[in-house]
Amino acid sequence: MIDHLICDCDGVLVDSEVLADHVLLETLSATFPELDFESAVKTAFGQQTSRFLEGIEASFDITLPANFLETVEHNVEAALASKLTPIGGVREALQRVSLPVAVVSNSGMKRVRASVRRAGLTEIFGERVFSAEQVARPKPYPDVYLFAAQQLGVEPAKCLVVEDSVAGLNAARAAGMKTIAFVGASHIPDGYADALRKMGITRIMEHMDELPARVEAGVRGEFGDVQS
Repeated sequence: MIDHLICDCDGVLVDSEVLADHVLLETLSATFPELDFESAVKTAFGQQTSRFLEGIEASFDITLPANFLETVEHNVEAALASKLTPIGGVREALQRVSLPVAVVSNSGMKRVRASVRRAGLTEIFGERVFSAEQVARPKPYPDVYLFAAQQLGVEPAKCLVVEDSVAGLNAARAAGMKTIAFVGASHIPDGYADALRKMGITRIMEHMDELPARVEAGVRGEFGDVQS
């Protein structure tokens, strides 16, 4: 039986991934105009920016400027402040959910809280907002989900998580939580839902108006032992 709902932020509550990826590509290209980062940036989906940039340095055999992460974060924040939109129907869906709801994100706490506020969801989540900044390892490790469960005073097995990335889904499942994959954000590539199904993920949601019924099925115990 499920008694808590946990949502990822970027790509689940707010349509931010496409903005962040655009800024990341622009900032990398401006710093190294001779290199083509477009394909690499497409792999940033679900990764913490700092770890993604470490991979960029290794893959392209380059050294990023000392303040590059801060520059990217500043540029992303500016883009989010002016262009961020909530995922369609997310507020209405969450208002129809009968369970306590929390946010768990790989993004920094300041950005997560700002995104929740811009999406008009502050009163829904309150202080139940958690960031990978609070733990040793980000998703795909389960640390931040286990930390959130501890802080919420709930057993991980009684949590249902909505995630858009494979890294996030793996993190939640490793924590012992059940998952729903959301594939309705603008950054989701064609064929992604089919790829998830081939990985054994069966609870896939394209629209937020599906969420209340999915949650109620979990509350009734209809998921059984199937994690995703």
